[in-house]
Amino acid sequence: MTKAGKVATLTRGGAARLVRARPGGSGPGGARQAARMPFVLLVVALLAGGLISLLLLNSALNQGSFQLSRLKKETTALTDEQQALQRDVDGYSAPDALQRRARELGLVPGGSPVFLGPDGKTAGTPVVAEAPAPPSPTPTPTPTPPSAPAATQNPDGPAQPAPSGTPQPSPTPGR
Repeated sequence: MTKAGKVATLTRGGAARLVRARPGGSGPGGARQAARMPFVLLVVALLAGGLISLLLLNSALNQGSFQLSRLKKETTALTDEQQALQRDVDGYSAPDALQRRARELGLVPGGSPVFLGPDGKTAGTPVVAEAPAPPSPTPTPTPTPPSAPAATQNPDGPAQPAPSGTPQPSPTPGR
């Protein structure tokens, strides 16, 4: 065989292989593409399912974050209300507030305590609690306007201020 004959044989044999391997061609190549179709559909379905799952997961997380934000606001509001109520309780339980409210209800301070023992004996002398005398109102001092001290007239010179009860410092010479 000559060199040209070998090239022609190779070309024909190579072309036949290319025709068989070409997509869409008739023969065993078309069957290979038909076998790939379910695999491609499976991959596309898995990708679509994964994307939908991510979307649903993201939505659930966003809903949870909105609920968390709402609960934080509610917690803040309830904490503020609890602190306001605690201030009210502290104000009502202060000793002066309790004493004032007890007087309004007509309660009087008790005397010395009397204790009952387990055998029924009393320790101490029971006495009837009596209302203390109402406190006498303290007189309010009437405000007097401050008056300027009167000046005394000295026939020899200028007017001298009236003497007051507090000694005045004398000027120190040389200063």
